[in-house]
Amino acid sequence: MNNKVVLAFSGGLDTSFCVPYLKNEKGLEVHTVLVNTGGFSKEEEAGIEERALTLGAASHTTVDASGTYYEKGIKYLIFGNILKNATYPLSVSSERVFQAIEVFKHVKKLGASYVAHGSTGAGNDQVRFDIVFEILAPEIQIIAPVRELCSTRQEEIDYLKQHGFDFSWEKSKYSINQGLWGTSVGGVETLSSDGWLPEEAYPTKVTKTAPEHIKIGFEKGEPVSFNGTEMNPVDIIKAINDAAAPFGIGRDIHVGDTIIGIKGRVAFEAAAPMILIKAHHLLEKHVLTKGQLYWKDQIAGWYGQQMHEAMYLDPVMRDMEAMMDNMEQNVTGEVEVALMPYHFSVLGCRSAHDLMSSKFGSYGEINKSYTGQDVVGFTKVLANPLKIYYSVNGSNAEDMAK
Repeated sequence: MNNKVVLAFSGGLDTSFCVPYLKNEKGLEVHTVLVNTGGFSKEEEAGIEERALTLGAASHTTVDASGTYYEKGIKYLIFGNILKNATYPLSVSSERVFQAIEVFKHVKKLGASYVAHGSTGAGNDQVRFDIVFEILAPEIQIIAPVRELCSTRQEEIDYLKQHGFDFSWEKSKYSINQGLWGTSVGGVETLSSDGWLPEEAYPTKVTKTAPEHIKIGFEKGEPVSFNGTEMNPVDIIKAINDAAAPFGIGRDIHVGDTIIGIKGRVAFEAAAPMILIKAHHLLEKHVLTKGQLYWKDQIAGWYGQQMHEAMYLDPVMRDMEAMMDNMEQNVTGEVEVALMPYHFSVLGCRSAHDLMSSKFGSYGEINKSYTGQDVVGFTKVLANPLKIYYSVNGSNAEDMAK
């Protein structure tokens, strides 16, 4: 055992409190690491590094994990069209496991004996960080000062002041967690079942009113172009968000079961995730078979649940990803989307793999591969098993139809 501890550091009050506490009360050499999964600008990264070193960190490291987060997480959330409880695109919850994995890598690099995070004992994030460390490095001791001390916000501020760190900790009315795949918003309104957030609570203000159309290109299920310009997926997500968020698109409130067994409620704005998921789903409905669409739905719900609960390292996740990778081979084309204040509409798509081909006929109009008499015979065969059932069991199908 050595006295090195790697602290997952965001620069907020909780993680800032952890630096002098771990150093002074635990006698540890603190090495902070910021894992940026799309929520911080370069200027913010620089400010967070300055704060960590001012607080007494022996070193600070910034890891840009946006690309990894997309490639190993977001891509499969798109492939699965995943909306938890048919609402939430796992905007922030899906980030944590990838942040924890990067922190673990830094622990191994430094040969530290301890790892720390600033999670409280009341939420999901403590589990998400802990479980990664428990699985990947069970020999490393986990320290969560805020959870262990049950410290209040004011107690943390007082401790920092006592040690000469009088930063401005003006408490915002709303708790904002911003990332590449969306932003969560918490406030007093989300603590009750009937509260709703006012306009000013959302970080992106509504400044657009004139409708716009955008086009998103997909190749094998992945976004590859925006309005005809080829871009990498991370930049496409940002471009869609820049175009759509000022309409107020992607706002909603999610209610769900937390990992620790209670109901939780959080608001979010996620313009790019909502648009990408719906656009991708439309394209899939045109190019996948009925069986593929059915089985995609079956595994996607479980994949999203596992991701939400930080079970990313379960081998079944790789199995489901392999299945989705295979299903996405023909999900290539371009989707057009209309943007309007507070909502959007997926208009249509073009794809060389479109199974809605006029070569075989037009639904409700004309068919080209069979005759009307073929349908008569087909229907007789289709009905035959149930005709036998009702005949053998002496029951009347008319009673079932009442």
